[in-house]
Amino acid sequence: MLILASKSQTRKTLLEQAGLAVKTVPASLDERAQEQATIAAGGDGRDVARRLAESKAMAVSASHPGRMVLGADQTLSLGTELFHKPETMQEAAAQLDRLRGKTHRLHAAAALIRDGVVLWSGLQTAELTMHEFSTEERDRVLQLEGEAVLGSVGAYRLEGPSARLFESVNGDYFAILGLPLLPVLSALRTLAPELLQ
Repeated sequence: MLILASKSQTRKTLLEQAGLAVKTVPASLDERAQEQATIAAGGDGRDVARRLAESKAMAVSASHPGRMVLGADQTLSLGTELFHKPETMQEAAAQLDRLRGKTHRLHAAAALIRDGVVLWSGLQTAELTMHEFSTEERDRVLQLEGEAVLGSVGAYRLEGPSARLFESVNGDYFAILGLPLLPVLSALRTLAPELLQ
């Protein structure tokens, strides 16, 4: 069984749909402190995603000896600005307004760790462009989505009604959902083929 160091239901579902048995064990760590340290050291959204994916897996690996642990994280960059999950629907609306008519990047990172050793890590970036939607269209999408958007770093779900806010998407669909699934599966074929049986 693969240990997923995340509370993300989307990531768990993606792995299960690929035929893996998955147990979720959320990592307990201060993500904002790690983000700030990475940025202070000259890192960007990609570096933050990589660091958090590895840190989550490392934290959970300590209490699961001998087990393969997958850590994952996703960041959203608009230029040099990093976005976080909105806490309220008002914040979600404001976040969508910031992304309106612009191209942003989603960075999805993952790391496989066993017994405190990083065996593999990877990252995929997707570019997404929103059209110049109206306030009415934004509000309608948020009404249709409901609080599900509060679980998304972009305040949207490409797999839901939010898709109507987009003009173009360039990148791997799984990475956009928060997990570079195909590279993870490729790594597991080499590192832990028994998990794919």
